[in-house]
Amino acid sequence: QVQLVESGGGLLQAGGSLRLSCAASGFTFSNYAIHWYRQAPGKENKWVATISSDDSPYYADSVKGRFTISRDAAKNTVFLQMNSLKPEDTAVYSCKARNYWGQGTQVTVSS
Repeated sequence: QVQLVESGGGLLQAGGSLRLSCAASGFTFSNYAIHWYRQAPGKENKWVATISSDDSPYYADSVKGRFTISRDAAKNTVFLQMNSLKPEDTAVYSCKARNYWGQGTQVTVSS
């Protein structure tokens, strides 16, 4: 059974950092691209970053230079390091692999 579990969200002030984790199970983790999305209140779900099966990273323009996506294959976990956070980064962050989604983790950035 495929399962994705996010963690690491929280409440912090603008300029701070957080590291989100997406722990995967039930499939050969290293064979697939893993994606992060975020959904702010009242807005559509938006793509944030992807790490490909060969560990190439891709970022939305809004987070480029501030966020870093990485993979620890031994732990079946993908990380999203978020630095220089802004209030507009406030959202529920979810990871996706194949057609499976995690439950999401809330990130709230105060000004």
